[in-house]
Amino acid sequence: MNKAIKSNSFLKNNRRKINSLLLEILAIALFVAFFFPLILMVINSFKENSFLVTSDPLGLTGTVESFLANLSIVWTSPNTMFQQAFINSTIVTVSSLALIVLTSSMAGWILVRTKSRASTIIFYMFVVAMIIPFQVVMLPLVSWFRIIREFSGIPLLRTHFGLVFAYIAFGAPFSIFLYHGFIKSIPFELEEAAKIDGCNTVQTFFYIVFPILKPVTVTVLILNGIWIWNDFLLPLLVIGRGGELQTIPLAIANYAGAFVTEYQLLLTAVLLAMVPVLILFLFAQKYIIKGMVAGSIK
Repeated sequence: MNKAIKSNSFLKNNRRKINSLLLEILAIALFVAFFFPLILMVINSFKENSFLVTSDPLGLTGTVESFLANLSIVWTSPNTMFQQAFINSTIVTVSSLALIVLTSSMAGWILVRTKSRASTIIFYMFVVAMIIPFQVVMLPLVSWFRIIREFSGIPLLRTHFGLVFAYIAFGAPFSIFLYHGFIKSIPFELEEAAKIDGCNTVQTFFYIVFPILKPVTVTVLILNGIWIWNDFLLPLLVIGRGGELQTIPLAIANYAGAFVTEYQLLLTAVLLAMVPVLILFLFAQKYIIKGMVAGSIK
């Protein structure tokens, strides 16, 4: 009997080890599959076009001088105005993120602290808005932008203002959802103590509540920042291709059309576009999961 029990225990341990080994192999394979294009892009951005086309694309034949030359061409090329596109993407991303954080945090706080049927309905409306595909509303969006221009004179098409306005509208539902879950875990007694000390509603939010929202705020900044910085379709609809207002994805698309055979320039442009978001993610990654799950237990 003891031998049978020991044998079953031995078999279970072996199965666990085999399953753990298979999961590790699968994780490594997925890591290589997802990371390989990035490695290929970095390697080939250090090459001249002749080496990239005629030699092995996986070969480590690139030089720093070739990369700097490619970078200079990409940054100063008048065909795509990548330098201006970088500035435009920075302006649009920073403005959109600042307004998304401000409006979503305040809306989430009000919806949590206002105990009424109306606040519940409004919150669920934001939740429903999260599942509506963008492709469903992109043509009505352009039509409404034109109608607003005709009746109010406010220019929304072909302007950064209209693009930022659209990003706030599409980024708010998910951001409010995150803030709503986090704020529910904040004790209401903190706000009551602030009111007793003489704080009004605005001071209570900015001095007491908003500093506590740091983890979820960083999560909102990272997730929306990656989306806004890399987005192609919405700038294409609102701004259009070409011109001085284009963002980085539009500039890279123009590069693909202007330098069809200059693959090293296209790869360098993509690498240059990835660097800001990659740096931001590396410095703030510890807050992402923390902000996503904070308040979920309560």
